[in-house]
Amino acid sequence: MPKKLAPFLHKILTYGLAILVTSFLTVGVLQVSPSQAEPIAAPPPTRETVHSFVTAAVNRVGPAVVRIDTERTVTTRQIDPFFDDPFFRRFFGDEFPQRSPMPQRLRGEGSGFIIDKSGIILTNAHVVDSADKVTVTLKDGRQLEGRVQGADEVTDLAVVKINTGGKDLPVAPLGDSSAVQVGDWAIAVGNPLGLDNTVTLGIISTLRRSSTEVGVPNKRLDFIQTDAAINPGNSGGPLLNAAGEVIGINTAIRADAMGIGFAIPINKAKEISAKLVRGESVAHPYLGIQMTTLTPQQAKENNDDPNSAFTIPEVQGVLVVRVLPNTPAASAGLRRGDVIVQIDGQPVTSADQLQNMVERSLVGQQLQLTVQRGNQTSQIAVRTAQLENVN
Repeated sequence: MPKKLAPFLHKILTYGLAILVTSFLTVGVLQVSPSQAEPIAAPPPTRETVHSFVTAAVNRVGPAVVRIDTERTVTTRQIDPFFDDPFFRRFFGDEFPQRSPMPQRLRGEGSGFIIDKSGIILTNAHVVDSADKVTVTLKDGRQLEGRVQGADEVTDLAVVKINTGGKDLPVAPLGDSSAVQVGDWAIAVGNPLGLDNTVTLGIISTLRRSSTEVGVPNKRLDFIQTDAAINPGNSGGPLLNAAGEVIGINTAIRADAMGIGFAIPINKAKEISAKLVRGESVAHPYLGIQMTTLTPQQAKENNDDPNSAFTIPEVQGVLVVRVLPNTPAASAGLRRGDVIVQIDGQPVTSADQLQNMVERSLVGQQLQLTVQRGNQTSQIAVRTAQLENVN
């Protein structure tokens, strides 16, 4: 081969090899690119993947949620139209007997949940209040007669017992309400407005909402507030967390509540449920005052008002708004306008704090109050008593 042709052939072979490699890579890219652009086919959904955490929570607790129907007899006096006639009353006067006793049967409904397999049910006290007959309907449709074991109006909690015939019942797992945080999921289960097995979903709106703030000062509770719908009939049913644990007992205590609901923390029920099962009363020490939190600024504004009824010490503490008659506070000499600043040497800065301190004391225990009355500070000893009537 001539020497001049050798370099020429070398170039041709080199270019040919480059074209061949380029063609191979181009074909490879054209074959791979479409598969990268198209979505990867996902496996078909299964029954496990389409259900939410709400479904899992309700399935865990739902069998233990019950409906509670109550009946009670009340006696009213019905007006006889003949005796109410104005012409007749002209002759016999308004004092003539006009009414005759008429018994009536009142029916109510609520919810509850089983906390012991032997048939112990937790609900609200107002659900079974003064009930002559209690009927419990289980999730499977069985109806059993219930007996109120114990009730505490102050905490609005009650225990109902049913006869299971020796058969174990499903039990709702109880959570820890002290671990609940604002923003957590909240699932309400119950029978609102007679609609059995209803579930509503929301979040925890706030914690430790005092009964005074809610508008029920005759209770002693710090409620869990939620935006999960809670209506009449929901009362006594469970409020669940995302894990399907009971964190509260729903209570429809405010008929005008729109978009908010309240629940009794489950830890409060844990504290007293054993006593209620045994039919024992729950101790609730009290002083017998109506009170409000006082700040120096509030006191100054009151004192600067020429129309103020009285002058208030400009201190931080708890203002006595009213002293109820025949109470420990009245016997000890507390007066309207007093400001309680300490209990047993511990500073008191809010009405809720004072209430909790009294609640944690014993019935009959003597508490030493430091009271600011006008310009004088005095010590007043008050011996607590059992709160008998919350109405």
